[in-house]
Amino acid sequence: MIEQRYAVFGDPIAQSKSPWIHARFAELLGQTIDYRAIHAPAEQFEQALADFRAEGGVGANITAPLKGIAANLSTRLSEAAHRARAVNCLKAEADGSWYGDNTDGRGLLFDLQRLGIPLAGRRVLMIGAGGAARGVLGPLLAQRPAQLVLANRTLETAQRVAGHLINLGHIDAVTLPALTGLGPFDLVIHASAAGLAGDGVHLPKSLAAEDGHAYDLSYGGAAQPFLQAARSIGVDPEHCHDGLGMLVEQAAESYSIWRGQRPPTAPVLTELRDLISA
Repeated sequence: MIEQRYAVFGDPIAQSKSPWIHARFAELLGQTIDYRAIHAPAEQFEQALADFRAEGGVGANITAPLKGIAANLSTRLSEAAHRARAVNCLKAEADGSWYGDNTDGRGLLFDLQRLGIPLAGRRVLMIGAGGAARGVLGPLLAQRPAQLVLANRTLETAQRVAGHLINLGHIDAVTLPALTGLGPFDLVIHASAAGLAGDGVHLPKSLAAEDGHAYDLSYGGAAQPFLQAARSIGVDPEHCHDGLGMLVEQAAESYSIWRGQRPPTAPVLTELRDLISA
């Protein structure tokens, strides 16, 4: 019998913590899984996924820049994946096809809840309108914030993303320079590639609300340019958060989709934080 296998696909992928996270999930649940990282450039991803399936692959996580391709390769999409037009979790179907889901938004909401950050009736700003933002905007709207603003370098992109989600609620699309006159916000979420590219992040001082929070969807070094910028405009350092908790929570959602059991996340997050900080 071919052993059931799981993997994370991406380009790059060597830095991925997903194999470690899922191994710990399995340990905590008294299970054993085969989970590996597979490097797949965009032009090779479809073949790499087919090879993985032929070798017994039944579930996969998908990272940048492959989430849109994964959505196109899915025969059936969850509502979250359809709205995001991006898939970060694939599950093998009995007929040989793939079911695609997007667990990023649910992962973010679980982490914001853990951090005690309310969304209902609050002003929320999302910076960046790429795949990372698209995966979480729908779940954020479902929490009924007083206002959700989507700021992007290109206004047309922000407007297109906002329009795609119009049936879920209203999103104000603006350019980055327009942020100067819009603050303060209770929660500022960073979803652009600035930190990943090593670029600086510039925030108007007016964005910082008293007791406001800043959250970067990235983690580790990639989150630091934004979090440093947030601290420089007056956000309490205790209210500056990276996305490591979201990473663990979205992984737990994937594990649940594949194996029908949601693993505990608190000990895994604590251990992973220590591992990264060491």
